[in-house]
Amino acid sequence: MRKIRQKGCRMINLVKNEIRKTLVGKDNAIESIMIAMLSGGHVLIEDLPGLGKTTLAKAFAASLDCTYRRIQFTPDLMPSDLIGISIFSKEQQKFVFHEGPIFTNVLLADEINRTSPKTQSSLLEAMEESQVTVDGRTLKLEAPFIVIATENPIELQGTFPLPEAQLDRFMMRISLGYPTTDEEVEILTLKENPALINGVITKDALADAIRDMEKIYVDPALKRYIVKLMKATREHPSVKLGASPRASVHLFNGARAKAYLYGRDFVIASDISSLFETVIGHRLILKGEALHKGTGLRNLLQEIVDTVEVPKVSR
Repeated sequence: MRKIRQKGCRMINLVKNEIRKTLVGKDNAIESIMIAMLSGGHVLIEDLPGLGKTTLAKAFAASLDCTYRRIQFTPDLMPSDLIGISIFSKEQQKFVFHEGPIFTNVLLADEINRTSPKTQSSLLEAMEESQVTVDGRTLKLEAPFIVIATENPIELQGTFPLPEAQLDRFMMRISLGYPTTDEEVEILTLKENPALINGVITKDALADAIRDMEKIYVDPALKRYIVKLMKATREHPSVKLGASPRASVHLFNGARAKAYLYGRDFVIASDISSLFETVIGHRLILKGEALHKGTGLRNLLQEIVDTVEVPKVSR
């Protein structure tokens, strides 16, 4: 088990070191995406223009020795542009399916809220079951598979807000924020001497890591702690729509992945509470009076964490 723990620490450090060649000060975001990757989840990066959302997604994909596709979401994008289309072949005298960009390991859905709900919904099956259905046939997507989507929260014209069902498919929503003064100076320095990011984690290594992560021990009291947190979101007087059971599963898997990356073979309570905001925040809908009173979502989530008793476990 000690060797397994060392593998987790080594993996995240390798990825961080590669991405630092082109991106500065985003270690927490890198860690979140890696947690989602190991958990079979997907990530929504929501932040202002120009803060490195697309750069982070591209750099993360480059650090993995996996296939990568990017698709720019636009209002005229059709589901077939994403999934693929069957075209009649004169040579074979039959329809031949041509795969779309969704058949990859890492899919960057850039500005996902700029496309219509019809096209957005074509991602639902892929994100939940790692498969797509075309012409009555079910086609499995190669593992690992992760969707990294980006959107700008301040742009409303020409956008289609993601519905609750779509948001619930994303394991995490993260933001990057502005860099510090020193970090921004370093960004300018990196742009003078751009470096090539190498693939440092293979598909086989990822598959091994996922198997190792699934062996991480979670005390029954911590499982109950996760459920109590979910229940608190559903019963809070300021919340109209609370977290779903899918959110419980995502938080459970995320806690195991975080423990693995931090070199432990067991989950602790802080693994759960530290991921609570990124895993749960985008799933909640606040009531009108809460919005009117200016109740911040972050403060509400922290209130829930503070009020739910942390269990005492022996390990």
